[in-house]
Amino acid sequence: MMLVYEMKLEGEDAQYEKLDEAIRTGRFVRNSIVRAWMDGEVKSRNDAYKYCKILADNPEFPWAKKLNSMARQAHAERAWAAMERFYKNCQAKIPGKKGYPKFKKYQVRASVEYKTSGWKLSEDRHYLTLTDGFNVGTFKLWGSRDLHYYQIKQIKRVRIIRRHDGYYAQFVIDHTREEKKELTGKQIGLDVGLNHFYTDSEGNKVDNPRFFRKNERQIKKLQKCLSRTKKGSKNRIKARNRLGKAHLKVSRRRNDWACKEAQHVIQSNDLVAIENLKVRNMVKNHHLAKSINDVAWYKFREWLEYFGRIYGVRVIAVEPKNTSQNCSNCGQKVIKTLSSRTHKCPHCGYEADRDENAAINILQSALKQLPTTLGRREDNVSGETGLCLNGETQTSKPTRRKRNSK
Repeated sequence: MMLVYEMKLEGEDAQYEKLDEAIRTGRFVRNSIVRAWMDGEVKSRNDAYKYCKILADNPEFPWAKKLNSMARQAHAERAWAAMERFYKNCQAKIPGKKGYPKFKKYQVRASVEYKTSGWKLSEDRHYLTLTDGFNVGTFKLWGSRDLHYYQIKQIKRVRIIRRHDGYYAQFVIDHTREEKKELTGKQIGLDVGLNHFYTDSEGNKVDNPRFFRKNERQIKKLQKCLSRTKKGSKNRIKARNRLGKAHLKVSRRRNDWACKEAQHVIQSNDLVAIENLKVRNMVKNHHLAKSINDVAWYKFREWLEYFGRIYGVRVIAVEPKNTSQNCSNCGQKVIKTLSSRTHKCPHCGYEADRDENAAINILQSALKQLPTTLGRREDNVSGETGLCLNGETQTSKPTRRKRNSK
């Protein structure tokens, strides 16, 4: 398991311009390898690594050599990951689009990734220096994490990420986190929804925070201001950054809330059962897509599985078929519409809240799966990095002087 700690970079405007150049070069390396793959010049991961050397030695691209060699390899891995994903989708005969690799274009949110070279940390771990050919220089690190707990050799990668509110450094640390937890004797099933974020098998409900809905009026106003500016103007760049910061604020609040709620659920139970929802298919319903994206079911599941591994709590995902229709008392199927919020079974007379009945069914299905899932760990659905990101809760934070906002 990898820890990912994120800290903000403080530097001069000239340094940020050089960072933009490094990010642009990383995108150039990735796109060049995709083009070489389309032309048949790259057929394996090793070929992608070799093509990085060809780009660096080409006099037509003098900027490619400025980027650290291991950074070029990291972007070659990104390109090959897209190709490998396309191959796997074709072999699995996934219906619809297979994810054919595309060229990356300019976006405000972008990154350049270094491995074990091209960067250097100061002795007090408060300054980061990039040492490749762009001569970016040294940045002040701002964040609540203390890198003194880890050796330099444990830091496997450093990502420099550009966002609307500045530049950040992510440190990918090779460390396995484990926390002790006392047994509570509780087992719980969770049924997520839109009216309430989730309802558990004991009848407890947690309200949906609706972070985007609460800020939607402000975001619409900023979007309108952006649409009225002239393309290519400085005012358009400023308006785009204001809109991006508003979206960032909503995203961070949503992720922080999901993280804390998931940690509370894991610490309070010895087994957690959830539905294996296909959120990507559910958002195809344009009447509910905005609300589904705002509620962050997928992010909540990611945090549940992450904290489940840390605290040694079983997190079992069950198929959602008929969890709302079946009676949790007798098992008979009771057809209900979405507007029916109360489960009334004509077979056994059991009556309960619809979501509570579904949560009990989810828990019962998980308990039936438990004998087949013992001895193996749940798959990580969080993507290419672990979920110990900047949104994770912390008991105490070191105090520093207030930094200057960019």
